[in-house]
Amino acid sequence: MTRAIKKASKKAGLPPGTLVHIGEKGQAESRIHLIVYEESDLREKEVREIESVLPFKNHPTVSWLNIDGLQDLDLIQRIGNALAIHPLTLEDIVNTGQRAKTEEFDHYLFVVLKMLRYDPADRHIRAEQVSLILGERYLMSFQELLGDVFDGVRERLRKGKGRIRRSGADYLLYALMDAIVDQYFIILETFGEKIEDIEEELLTYPTHEMLQELHDIKREMIFFRKQVWPLREILNSLSKREMDLITEATGVFLRDVYDHTIQVIDTIESYRDVLSGMVDIYLSTISNRMNETMKVLTIIATIFIPVTFVAGIYGMNFAYMPELKWPWGYLWFWGVVVATAAGMLVFFRRKKWL
Repeated sequence: MTRAIKKASKKAGLPPGTLVHIGEKGQAESRIHLIVYEESDLREKEVREIESVLPFKNHPTVSWLNIDGLQDLDLIQRIGNALAIHPLTLEDIVNTGQRAKTEEFDHYLFVVLKMLRYDPADRHIRAEQVSLILGERYLMSFQELLGDVFDGVRERLRKGKGRIRRSGADYLLYALMDAIVDQYFIILETFGEKIEDIEEELLTYPTHEMLQELHDIKREMIFFRKQVWPLREILNSLSKREMDLITEATGVFLRDVYDHTIQVIDTIESYRDVLSGMVDIYLSTISNRMNETMKVLTIIATIFIPVTFVAGIYGMNFAYMPELKWPWGYLWFWGVVVATAAGMLVFFRRKKWL
């Protein structure tokens, strides 16, 4: 789930198909969860030995095998051997730096996409790779860590809501992808609220911390777009291409997820434009405040120029200056100063400089 670049140097020089885990160190022991269902029945259990459930692919029911944790390379290899999964597919599963993509093989469909969640602690979007393998009557999902956004799908399966238990494994694939895309909207709502709050404060009292927050959000939007952009290609491909593993009925639902993905991408682009405009507004507001300050200081300095001139003349040390002997000279001096300052203020007001 790290935001850093995945270190691919571990596999440099190794033959294609070599299993090397690339990504953050998570749980050392994988957790395996199996759900087997049909319209009238559902069974689920935690699995300790993968060999005990691998024959699930031959059952007439639909099976969903979820594996949390990718560091047990021996487990991944045993699954691949039992289900005749291509070595390059297994390599992509444990390499968590993959770009979202889809690949079609003889007897299964392989999909890689990113599950995103917003971490309020450090205010970053966290990305986790999810790999899906769709067979004729089964679906396998591989995740980096425990915890996901599929609880709603599991609840619908357990309660038999909707058409999910009446449909095949391809509909389950749609349901999982739809849950991931729905999470994108939640993230967008979070950032939308943050942008609105900053926008309200921006025109009243812009601060340097506000500018830093704008840059942070803009960077998150760039990361968000990078993770979501390839997904539209995947969904467009799945919904339009003729595949034996995906029925026409499920293709309609996949097109709906495709529309949602386009909406997410459009919203991200809109937020990026808004953020760029807000940065410009911040700079303009700061510049205007500086101009107002400089205007006030310039007016004050301008008023004191004639005052300083008068004070400078009568501060000279010449012996013969007739005004120095006037009884009311001091009061006359202050009168000239006040009248000059007042006259300049009236002049500035008429010129609308104040």
